[in-house]
Amino acid sequence: MTENTANTENPEDTAAAARHARWMERGVALRAFFYIFGTHLFAGFVWLLFYLGRHGQK
Repeated sequence: MTENTANTENPEDTAAAARHARWMERGVALRAFFYIFGTHLFAGFVWLLFYLGRHGQK
């Protein structure tokens, strides 16, 4: 009798899928960190331009 591979889970496949999921979660977290950091850096630069423009010699 042949074994039905659709109903059985291979432990190696399950472990590989778990590693892949953790890798994807880490990638999303890292990307979110850089987007948030970059947005704040850009906002700080714009704030600095307004500050310097307001306090510059006229």
